[in-house]
Amino acid sequence: MADAKVIPFDDDRSRGGAGQRPARRRSTGGRRPAAPGGEPAAVREVQPLQALTAAREDEDPVTTADSSGERPPTGPRESDGTESAGGPGSGLERRIASGLSFLRRRITGQYDVDDFGYDAELTDQVLMSLLRPVYEKYFRVDVKGVENIPKEGGALIVANHSGTLPLDGLMMQVAVHDHHPAGRHLRLLAADLVFVLPVVNELARKLGHTLACAEDAERLLGQGELVGVMPEGFKGIGKPFGDRYKLQRFGRGGFVSTALRQGVPIVPCSIVGAEEIYPMIGNAKTLARLLGIPYFPLTPTFPWLGPLGMVPLPTKWTIQFGEPIPTDGYPPEAAEDPMLMFNLTDQVREQIQHTLYKLLVQRRSVFF
Repeated sequence: MADAKVIPFDDDRSRGGAGQRPARRRSTGGRRPAAPGGEPAAVREVQPLQALTAAREDEDPVTTADSSGERPPTGPRESDGTESAGGPGSGLERRIASGLSFLRRRITGQYDVDDFGYDAELTDQVLMSLLRPVYEKYFRVDVKGVENIPKEGGALIVANHSGTLPLDGLMMQVAVHDHHPAGRHLRLLAADLVFVLPVVNELARKLGHTLACAEDAERLLGQGELVGVMPEGFKGIGKPFGDRYKLQRFGRGGFVSTALRQGVPIVPCSIVGAEEIYPMIGNAKTLARLLGIPYFPLTPTFPWLGPLGMVPLPTKWTIQFGEPIPTDGYPPEAAEDPMLMFNLTDQVREQIQHTLYKLLVQRRSVFF
């Protein structure tokens, strides 16, 4: 009995016995079956783990090694990209999961807004995504001098205003958001009319806009925010097409007083391209008074073409941020000095106007 040899119960199958069907081999992670003459499949299924490991090491080199004799990697297969961690399917799954998570937070109210109504998450993931195609594909905005905006701390960006509708402020906001090295957010000061219009009011608050008053501006600057202001107001945005790129009066210099009180730099900003999106050839003043709005624009397309006339012309834009004008070197009482405020206001205005003329000379065409 000591010399007896144990014969597996299916040994006759390996000998090719008539009427016997070969056993089905289990999946081995994509390996090909053993070469003819190798160990029977059924024997390998009943062997202990150690014996099975040794048997795999002794298999035909065709199934376990490449031409160099090295064993192939045993990681996941990348046949169609849907099963691997870095495949397109996994990226789509991540985006879907992120979208569902965003919707859940919005529905359940698990998101934050500041005291002004600014919703950073909604702005980054939704509102900027809606504005970005208009910025990149429609107006094809070129941005210059964005490095002049401080990387941290409060700063006041002062820009010209034009275009009949305030799209220039939105495009400036996208420019800062997408191109500033620190990814800063621009908080715009808007007119009272913005916050009495339905839907527009809510969207403006979500984007971080707030009322154009000294109290709100000083509070935001004191918190280290980047604040944008367009001192021309309705006089700039509603001026006739014949006065394009001619800056209107900058008010009484209230933005300079605000910057002096907080000791933050003033960054001049010049925007070219917005003047031509709605060429304003007339103003129906009587209709404007009846509607309670500052002006009722008449353009080559509006109101003659109805809603289609409200589509802006696809002009080519350039936004340039100039060198900052520091204010931290002035004493605290400087904010009450009318002559100093006048001089600084004129300095900012002249710098913006000079840059506008320079950009207009460099521009090849309104649309290209």
